[in-house]
Amino acid sequence: MTVANPVLTVDGHPYADAVMVITRFRVVEPDGFVGRIHAALAVLRARTGFLTADLERNLDEPELWVLVTRWENVGSYRRALQGYESKMVVVPLLSEALDEPSAYEDPALQ
Repeated sequence: MTVANPVLTVDGHPYADAVMVITRFRVVEPDGFVGRIHAALAVLRARTGFLTADLERNLDEPELWVLVTRWENVGSYRRALQGYESKMVVVPLLSEALDEPSAYEDPALQ
């Protein structure tokens, strides 16, 4: 008898193999913001499944910034937000982000 491997899902959809998280911010004071980003990235880089991060500033609207992180899968990203250190450093920063969906997967994986 062959038993199929269960498919892990989020809200009824299969986990993506890789996830890109795009988090945008409208920033008034860049100096303090950049320091908080670096502190959050130090926490995230230590998490299992973290791949890369890029912080960019918009050329046309300098107060608009984007943090792009890549993760092995959505579960890795969600687990990275758990724990004391994340709740003290990362989550407060993310609460400053623009309110919009942020996790993306490669449509070719569907």
